[in-house]
Amino acid sequence: MPKLIGTEEVCEGMSGWTWTKDADAIRKTFKFKDFNEAFSFMTRVALLAEKLDHHPEWANVYNCVDVTLTTHDANGVTELDVQMAKFMDELTV
Repeated sequence: MPKLIGTEEVCEGMSGWTWTKDADAIRKTFKFKDFNEAFSFMTRVALLAEKLDHHPEWANVYNCVDVTLTTHDANGVTELDVQMAKFMDELTV
C-alpha cells in the first residue's frame, strides 16, 4: 500500500493545488481554451491512471476540469496522488 504523505508537505511545489482536510485530498481546477482541449487532457490523464491503477475523481463542464486526488486504500494523500498531480501540471505547461 502507498505511504501517506504528511499534510504539511502535500502541496509543496505544486502550483494551484490545495489540500482539503475534510476529504483528505488535493484539488485543482484546470481551465482550457475549449471543450476539445479539456477532453484531450482528460484522455491523456486517463491513460496514465489506467497504467498506475490510480484514478482521479473529476468533473468536466465545457472547458473546465475539476480534479480531486486521494488514495482511498490509504485514506489520504500518497505519492501516487502527487505523481498524478505533477503529470497533470506538466500536460498544461
